[in-house]
Amino acid sequence: MFMASTIPWERVRRAGSKLTTPLHPDDYLRLLNPLWSERELRGRIEKVIPETDDAATLVIRPGWGWRYDHKPGQYVGIGVQVEGRFQWRSYSVSSPPHRSGRTISITVRAMPEGKLSSHLVNGLAPGTIVRLALPEGEFVLPDPPPDKMLFLVGGSGITPVMAMLRTLDRRGQMPDVVMHYSSPTEDRMIFRDELDELEQKHDGLTLHRLATDVDGMLEMAALDEICPDWRERQTYACGPGPMLDAITEHFESNELEDNLHLERFSLELGGEGGEGGTITFQNSGKTIEADGATTVLEAGEEAGIGMPYGCRMGICHTCTLTLLKGKVRDLRNGDEYDSPNEPVQTCVTAAVGECTLDI
Repeated sequence: MFMASTIPWERVRRAGSKLTTPLHPDDYLRLLNPLWSERELRGRIEKVIPETDDAATLVIRPGWGWRYDHKPGQYVGIGVQVEGRFQWRSYSVSSPPHRSGRTISITVRAMPEGKLSSHLVNGLAPGTIVRLALPEGEFVLPDPPPDKMLFLVGGSGITPVMAMLRTLDRRGQMPDVVMHYSSPTEDRMIFRDELDELEQKHDGLTLHRLATDVDGMLEMAALDEICPDWRERQTYACGPGPMLDAITEHFESNELEDNLHLERFSLELGGEGGEGGTITFQNSGKTIEADGATTVLEAGEEAGIGMPYGCRMGICHTCTLTLLKGKVRDLRNGDEYDSPNEPVQTCVTAAVGECTLDI
């Protein structure tokens, strides 16, 4: 739903559609301003601000359809055209919600294996038009926040937590917060200077820093020294998978898993797998046998089909195809789809017996 101030524009669109047929008003409005699109949510890169040698903050002005009421800690999908194909990834919003604002920020670290992350950090120019997906995620700052909080972050896992800290700072309501920040080196700590300023500004904020290349990884036994009352705190952890695995195991062994809130930056296909089966791609006439852990997208690529894809994480829906018959299972949650002519996301579904797709 759009804000009341946009209602007159919607009336103009409806009236204009009668005059512009067979074209859509969007086809003309986008010529005036590329952010004026109702068909897809867009944004324009306003600034690219270096944070470290391999990380940068992208300041984005969203177009029509955006609401500035996301929750601190949520992520957005961003689609950027690279070599003629839109690539999608999700990144935490590092700026705090601000309903009167005009921009949002994401902070990206260029990964050696990350084609899109490197492009965002090193190759994206201000003025570039990108596609956006609305904020999602449950790793968020409660309102009101807990009286006592513990943040355990590693590397770029600081980004959703930074949105939380900035929100608390903006409200002037910093509770008792302890944060442990692990990074390979001190120079690679994103937001290092701003975090120092926040610690000096707020008596309730205590920061611990660990340069893992020098001092090794955080040992869970060290929590008793870093934060003696950690068992009494609501804990928010975000960072590399092995770090989160160790934190989860430690909290479970202390029967405190209800106090732990995690954010992982990789897709977890934790649902029950499919049974596997024969997948038929109707237009090409090709078929392939796939097991229950192989996604329809992967099976199609193995069969030599030019499968559409974007994020490969179930976010952007670029991979969606029509299921003509048969059944597939969503590997994220176990949901099954078997209705004829039903759209399915091939990057997160697997065959359950025989199935046929329209490609």
